[in-house]
Formats: sequence, C-alpha cells, structure tokens
Amino acid sequence: MDMRKFKDILVSRVMLFLAIGVLVLAFFMIFSLYQRSKPILQISPLKDLLFSSTWHPTQGKFGLASFITGTFWVTGIAMLIAVPLSLLMAIYLSEYAHRRIREMIKPLIDLLAGISPVIYGVWGVVAIVPLVRDYLMPFSQRFHFFPFISDNYTGFSALAGGMVLAVMVFPIIISISEEVIRTVPFEMREASMALGATKWQTIKHTILRKARPGIIAALILGLSRAFGETMAVLMVAGCSLHGFPKSIFDTAYPLPALIANTYGEMMSIPLYDAAVLLAALLLLVVTAAFNMVGWGILLRFERMEASG
Repeated sequence: MDMRKFKDILVSRVMLFLAIGVLVLAFFMIFSLYQRSKPILQISPLKDLLFSSTWHPTQGKFGLASFITGTFWVTGIAMLIAVPLSLLMAIYLSEYAHRRIREMIKPLIDLLAGISPVIYGVWGVVAIVPLVRDYLMPFSQRFHFFPFISDNYTGFSALAGGMVLAVMVFPIIISISEEVIRTVPFEMREASMALGATKWQTIKHTILRKARPGIIAALILGLSRAFGETMAVLMVAGCSLHGFPKSIFDTAYPLPALIANTYGEMMSIPLYDAAVLLAALLLLVVTAAFNMVGWGILLRFERMEASG
C-alpha cells in the first residue's frame, strides 16, 4: 500500500471516528439527563408531570404544563412574526435585489446570527418591552382585543418574548430560504415567463413550489432555535408563576427560562433537581428532533437538486 492511499484511509477513519464521537456525546447527554431525572419519574407518571400546572417544589408538586404552554406561546408568536417577514426578505434577495444590494445585506443578516442572546435580551428590555407597554397594549385595550389588563402593566410578556425571538430566528430562516430559492434552475423561471406569467406569478407558482421542501426545512430549523432559546426570553417574557397565559400580553415562563432561572437553587428540596433536569431532557429531545427533521429535509432537497 502506497503512502497516498494510506493517508486517505487514515483520514477517512479519523473523520468516521469523530462523527461517531459526536453521536455518542449526544446519546450520553440524553442518557445522563434521563438518569438524573429518574427519581421524579419513579414517583410521578410522566403524563401527570406534563399535564399538571401545579408547581410547588416545597410541597413536592412539579407540574410542567404551564412552562410547556409558555414555551408554545412565545415560540408560536415568534414564528407568526418571523415566517412571513423572513420569506419575503428571502424572495427579495434571491429574485429582486441587485447583486450589490444582496452582497451588502447578506453580511448584515449573518451579523444578526452572531449577536449574543444577552444583547438581544437587553435590546428587548430597552426597546420591545416599552413598545408593548406604551403602544401595543393600549391599542389592544382600545379595541377590546384582549381582556382587561391592570394599570401597573409592565410590558414583560409573551408578546415581548416572541418579538425578540422573531428577530433572533430571522437570520437562519432568511439565509437557508434564500439559498434554497436560488438553487431553483433558471430555466424554470424562463419557461414560466415565456408562457405569459408575471414575475410574481412565476415566484408564487413555480419557484416557491419547487423550493417548498427546503423552505419547510428552514422554518423547522428556525422553530428549533426559537424553542430552545433561553437568555433573551428570560429577560423579557416576565417569567412569573401565575398559571397559563390567557393572552399575548400575559407573562410567560418557558421551559428554557425555568431551567436557567432555577437550576442550582433550592437543591435541598427533594426531587427539585430531578424535575428541572426532566425539563432539560424534554427540551433537548424536542430540539434535537426538530433539528434532525429540518436537516433531513434539507439534505433530501439537495440530493434531489443534484440528481436533476
């Protein structure tokens, strides 16, 4: 065996070992969290923990339903804001923007992806929370969109958390969607417009339909980022234990905020540690599932495009 072939085999084996190591690390994380959360699962069925909203650690009650609901509220609001704006931005960059404009905007989008979540949280406190408190909430009360809110309303709410999360997931959805749309063959655009379709009709009925799997993958990956975000939500969502949010102006307490805010405190209370780690396990499993589905769809789309 010559030296060049030996190097190729060695490099391939090393890369295989590293890939297996990453998978083993992920499995070890899930297994260790499960082992640490077993005490609470041995006492309370998982169904009771997931569907009970009673959280009184001193009384041995660890219902996670209100935290799960808060997670869905904040994530849902973020996706409702982010999806249409991100898709329109991706369409503009890929189909309408001049090359110089695209080259100028894309680094700014990448810059948004690199900003620390703490910075987003501070921006949410100084900009988004006052916006919700002083403008959006009074506007909703004027037209009776939501139930009455007390006069000492602070603005820390599910809406504020969702708005901050929406800005945080913009980069991933825009970047992936724009790349996917640009992979649609130019011949399909020419054929559609040659049949008399306008540019927007071509985008709507031809390009977006062809790029649909990749766009869905981008949305799933954005959803995964929003679902697992911690610090920014912790700073702007209110995170008060008052049960289920009844409107977008109520405070929300998502699972990531629960873990970041309480782990390490009151560990002398029996089962407290296990309950918080169970929440971490649930968050890890759901986030990993979203990522696997999203990247799976994206890789399948790339293979379909490569095969013609």
